[in-house]
Amino acid sequence: MVAVGGRANSWEADAAAGGGPVPGVDVGKYPLDSPGSAAWLAAVGEARAELAADGCCVLRGFIRPELLNTLRGEGVALAPHAYYTVEDVNAYNIPLDADLPPDHPGRIVLHRGNAFVARDLIPADALIHRLYTDRRFQRFVADCFGLAELHEYTDPLAGLCLNVVAPGMSHPWHFDTNEFTVSMLTQEPERGGVFEYCPNIRSREAEHLADVRDVLTGQGERFVRRLELRPGDLQLFQGRFSLHRVAPVGGTVQRHSAIFAYSDTPGLIGTAERTRQLFGRVLPDHLAVGEVRGDRLLD
Repeated sequence: MVAVGGRANSWEADAAAGGGPVPGVDVGKYPLDSPGSAAWLAAVGEARAELAADGCCVLRGFIRPELLNTLRGEGVALAPHAYYTVEDVNAYNIPLDADLPPDHPGRIVLHRGNAFVARDLIPADALIHRLYTDRRFQRFVADCFGLAELHEYTDPLAGLCLNVVAPGMSHPWHFDTNEFTVSMLTQEPERGGVFEYCPNIRSREAEHLADVRDVLTGQGERFVRRLELRPGDLQLFQGRFSLHRVAPVGGTVQRHSAIFAYSDTPGLIGTAERTRQLFGRVLPDHLAVGEVRGDRLLD
């Protein structure tokens, strides 16, 4: 087992005792059914190397080919339940009237047109839900990120969601509130909808505002990398420090992706303001507990 903290051995045993096949995963490529095996360690090592290189790793063909239609069909059925809204935002997801210097990139207004299906609308027997809650999947993801353990979000809406980007819409440039994200394309659009990112354009210690402003104003091509994703690919990404977006979608087919939200600390719940922005509603949990941050970055 890769050494990722004091509780790793007990968690490994828990994961290994999960029983049954890992939901949908091609275990021939990614041996989630054999925690600590040589093949497991090799897959984890490759993922860690890619994450160290530029903060992003794609595990191609993570879902078995015969289940891709199921994956897509579930997303198509869920998409009409998404909270659709087009709003003006900035890359930091802070109020547009925040007290910032005139040349601050947070003053640049972007248009967000993507939508989200909240976790409480996703059936427990859906493939993405079964994968999200599988302890072997969680153990594997934790090892890839070099974490001692992972926790599902306590947040009843944001823990697992489906991101929907309709034709003509995009998910504009932004930073994530969590240091790492896990996602999977479930339906690709006819054209466009490319994932674009700027690896480690900021750090825990520095915002690098001039570089961010260059990207937002179209002057920062030197920072931008583009990634073609296919349905069933699992993406591991360190989006807290890497500015990123989904470029505008073209054609007539929506872009769907599942977002598996985990934290390395238990009990994470989103703020009421951010939750209302994404899902159009809040629950008592959001009003009672604030979201914890481990740094002093703007968002």
